Amino acid sequence: MNNIIDFSKYEIAVIIPCYNEEVAIATVVKDFKKALPTATVYVYDNNSKDKTKEVALKAGAVVRSETHQGKGNVVRRMFSDVDADIYIMVDGDDTYDAFSAPKMIEKLITEKLDMLVGTRVTEEQAAYRSGHRFGNMMLTGCATYLFGKATSDMLSGYRVFSKRFVKSFPSLAAGFETETELTVHALSLRMPIGEMTTPYKSRPAGSVSKLSTYKDGIRILLAIIRFFEQERPLMFFALLGLFFAFVSIALSIPLFITYFKTGLVPRFPTAILVSGLMVLSFLSLVCGLVLNTVTRGRQEMKRLFYLSIKSV
Repeated sequence: MNNIIDFSKYEIAVIIPCYNEEVAIATVVKDFKKALPTATVYVYDNNSKDKTKEVALKAGAVVRSETHQGKGNVVRRMFSDVDADIYIMVDGDDTYDAFSAPKMIEKLITEKLDMLVGTRVTEEQAAYRSGHRFGNMMLTGCATYLFGKATSDMLSGYRVFSKRFVKSFPSLAAGFETETELTVHALSLRMPIGEMTTPYKSRPAGSVSKLSTYKDGIRILLAIIRFFEQERPLMFFALLGLFFAFVSIALSIPLFITYFKTGLVPRFPTAILVSGLMVLSFLSLVCGLVLNTVTRGRQEMKRLFYLSIKSV
């Protein structure tokens, strides 16, 4: 493949988080070494019970280990250990197309992006099951509504990053919610990001998915809510306050009707509850205002640190 950009000018790292991928990892390593001859391929093993480490090492990868279980923990370790100009993160299950990587890197460099997401395109029903498609669409829609448009495939495990992105990324997630955290980080700092379609295929025979549709889907949804509270506290607590105010008003209507008819307030406990809920409503709004100022300052510090790192 003829590339517009001379990749030898850049230090490129292919970083692959792995757990029990003995069947697929050799193909992934060899394909990326063919697609990007000047890149260094790193495989980070996450307590595999099979021969993932041995197979990856034999295929020519630099093999390292992360003992804390979970993809988020592996991503944190990879981002802190590996130093490069451009990073390609991909799953070790041989479902993503290694030969799309050069075009993805070109797009990252020419458009001066900090993150490029490989959006999955496939005709294989088994490769991208309808339940996973629906869950991804729903979670991506939630994140888009709360934080802004970033990508049409937020949960894709195939991404290219600049050094600026990687070294400014706090990486606090532990599991599969790390892809959501990557997206929110880019949006919160208003980084230039993009996406590119890439072929997606089924796992090779004998390889088993580590993703639990419902369990991990719930964890990702809870992560989105947590990031919403952390990154947009004013809206989060304003909505919470609005909920308390609505319940308070709804409960108070019968009290006012009774009072105007009889001049009495017979349900005194309900009156106390109504007053308490309205107080909580105002307190939520005040919390949102205070935390919004704190969040703004934190984002400014993160932005300054991000800008201190040289771009690609």
